[in-house]
Amino acid sequence: MKFERVRLSNFKCYEDADLALESGITVIHGLNGSGKSSLLEACFFALYGARALDRTLEDVVTIGAEDAEVELWFTHAGGSYHIHRRIRATGESAQTAKCVLETPDGNIDGARDVRAHIVNLFRMDAEAFVNCAYVRQGEVNKLINATPAQRQDMIDDLLQLGKLEEYRERASDARLGVKSVLDDRRGSYSELESQIEAKEEKNLHGLLNDLESERNETESEIERFEGNRDEARQTLEDAEAVLETSEEKREELDSLETDIEALQDEITETEREREECRKRASDVRETIAELTSKVETLLDETDLESADEEALDSRLEALDAEDESLAETLEDHRMKARMFDNQASNLGERVADLESRAAEKRERADRLDTEVEEATAELKNRREKLTEIDDEIESYRERFADAPVEFGEAEDHLESLRSDLEDCREEETNVRANLRTAKEQVAEAERLLDAGKCPECGQPVEESPHVDTIDEDRERVSELRENVETLREKRTRLEARIDDAEDLLTAENRVRERRNNRTNVEQLVEDRESAIREKREEAETLREEAETLQSDAAERKESAEELEEKAETQREEIERLEREREAVADRRTRIERIQTVQEKKADAESELDRLAEKRSHLDELNDQRRENLSDKRARQSELRDAYDESAVERARDNKQRAENYLEQVADKLSSLREQRDDLIDRIGAVRGEIEELEELRDRRDDIEERVSALESLYDEAADLQSMYGDLRAELRQRNVVSLERMLNEVFDLIYQNDSYARIALDGEYRLTIYQKDGEPLDPEQLSGGERALFNLSLRCAIYRLLAEGIEGSAPMPPLILDEPTVFLDSGHVSQLVELVESMRELGVEQIIVVSHDDELVGGADNLVRVEKDSTTNRSHVEQRESLLGVAD
Repeated sequence: MKFERVRLSNFKCYEDADLALESGITVIHGLNGSGKSSLLEACFFALYGARALDRTLEDVVTIGAEDAEVELWFTHAGGSYHIHRRIRATGESAQTAKCVLETPDGNIDGARDVRAHIVNLFRMDAEAFVNCAYVRQGEVNKLINATPAQRQDMIDDLLQLGKLEEYRERASDARLGVKSVLDDRRGSYSELESQIEAKEEKNLHGLLNDLESERNETESEIERFEGNRDEARQTLEDAEAVLETSEEKREELDSLETDIEALQDEITETEREREECRKRASDVRETIAELTSKVETLLDETDLESADEEALDSRLEALDAEDESLAETLEDHRMKARMFDNQASNLGERVADLESRAAEKRERADRLDTEVEEATAELKNRREKLTEIDDEIESYRERFADAPVEFGEAEDHLESLRSDLEDCREEETNVRANLRTAKEQVAEAERLLDAGKCPECGQPVEESPHVDTIDEDRERVSELRENVETLREKRTRLEARIDDAEDLLTAENRVRERRNNRTNVEQLVEDRESAIREKREEAETLREEAETLQSDAAERKESAEELEEKAETQREEIERLEREREAVADRRTRIERIQTVQEKKADAESELDRLAEKRSHLDELNDQRRENLSDKRARQSELRDAYDESAVERARDNKQRAENYLEQVADKLSSLREQRDDLIDRIGAVRGEIEELEELRDRRDDIEERVSALESLYDEAADLQSMYGDLRAELRQRNVVSLERMLNEVFDLIYQNDSYARIALDGEYRLTIYQKDGEPLDPEQLSGGERALFNLSLRCAIYRLLAEGIEGSAPMPPLILDEPTVFLDSGHVSQLVELVESMRELGVEQIIVVSHDDELVGGADNLVRVEKDSTTNRSHVEQRESLLGVAD
């Protein structure tokens, strides 16, 4: 797998960046804080989204921007891929607005689906990516500082062994689940056995036979009493029939008496009503005479000659036509009045609007005048600032007047002095070591001279080599002391010169910063001068527009007054027309009053006809009632002759006896039925218990079979759990052997210290370093640089193991090292360079290193320079092909 290109927009410190990444070793270098690591974080974020962030989505969007975009192009297993993510930060929190992965097989949308596809594609999630291919800044010792259990989990997950542990845990959970169900089924089986034994002890079938016999006897008793009850009911029905017939005759006699009395009352009432109709007819005739006189009186108030309906309707039509004409004319004048009023009102509002706009433009012109004054004062301050910046630049440049180098050469001069200082320190160290050796030789010779003979052989020490050269050794000690002093003085002078050179470099940086500031201030001055001119012109324009608006308002005000006068004329005409319509309405009212009286007269005449018809109807109705009264009196005489009092008395006695027996037999039958129902319930309960017993036996048989199956399943789950554990241990041991071999190959290749013989890695991934003398050493006992180098070796060995794969080579992500030299001294940096070079020779297609170390920069195939603008705080990238390009 290889990164091809990354493009950023408003991502952290990058406003816009586009970087192509080549095969081989790419070193991204620049000053601390320039944004080097952010390039790698962008690639990591493009692949895994929010899971790749230590913070929240808001942190990736450049301050002041509303959205950020990251695009990553990469190849994997021969296919080309492109990821595009856009983060929007316009609301309370940042959200993923777009996430699309273009693959050879089609596009995938959505952050969650894209992340899942990446994890499946690389066979590693974000954490595994960091543990294997991406050594993040400050985490170089992550694996070595982890506990054995943590290291075991990390490496097992990378080697895909974590799945086996997951399967083993699932098998364990399944075994425990089966055990729980098995225990539950065994408990249920024991409980069912107890219930079956308890029911078998009741002899349910014998009890059922006894209850059914008792129920049959009770049924026979019920049938006997029900026969006697039916005979008593027949007697009761016969007696009730006789009594009912006699009662019907008695009721009919009573009804006939009531009907006869009612008919006599109705005849009397009808005669009274007929007399009232006669009186009402007389009153109606008098009302008709009065209404006729009133019509003649009302007709005299009009200019009509007769009050017939045709003349009245004709006059009303004429009045309606006259009123309609007046209404149309009135509406026309009202419309004109409204029109003139509306136009006058609109003009008034327009006048107020024009005057308001004119006032606003004057106020705005005044504000612009004030802003021009303030901007002029600020412009003066800006020009003074330019003078101050020029003075500062000149002040910093004056420091080079007596300096040993020209302006612009301070950085090279400082590097040269630092190199000289390093050489001086190294030479001083060597001279001091020689001085210690010479002193030891002089001291040994003096000790021998004091003793007079050798303490081992007993021979005189005169003319021995140690004693013969003592004077020369003393002279050498003196010379070495002088050399040490000379070198110390030289080192002091170099340190002082380095301080001066650093001051000169600081002055150069300050000059560059001030020049940038001056350019910005000059631009601000130009912008401010342009703004002042524009505001002055705008203020003048606003005042001219205000005068135009004020003149227009005056003209419209005169027009509004003229329209108001026209509206008043129309309102006067409206009042005249309304008076004319009132006169027409008065004449119409008189005609309508005549019509109303005529209608009342017609109603009275109709009522008189109805009263005559009603009197005739009442006469006919009374004749019918008299005939009906005669018939009812004849029927009354027949019923009185047919009524038998002795038969009625006998029927009453039979009914009483039958009712008494039925009441007694009902209680007996009720008792017998309750007894029968109780027996039926008891029989049902026994049968239910028998069925429950059979069901319990069936359930017991089913549970017995289930327990047997669960016991077999429990044993199979235990075997499966053991199999997964054994398989994981076997595969881990195979990987441990390969990983230990690769780790020793990498470590031997780059490590130059002869103190260590080999590295051992056990099945639990515990690491042990063996010294040349065979003594074991824990990695934490190594120095900081050795421990960091050791951990990088372990990371590279794991990377090699994953790249080779269990069943052949597997495409791996680029090997990414972010500031790997943090814990390394200069000697160990050289070994790191060899480690990186060895990984390339082993076939790693792409290695990306973030560092500012010159030795790593020198060994790069591709260089990427990152710089940050101090004024805008924005970073940009520059690709360079060689170390010569960096020097330029």
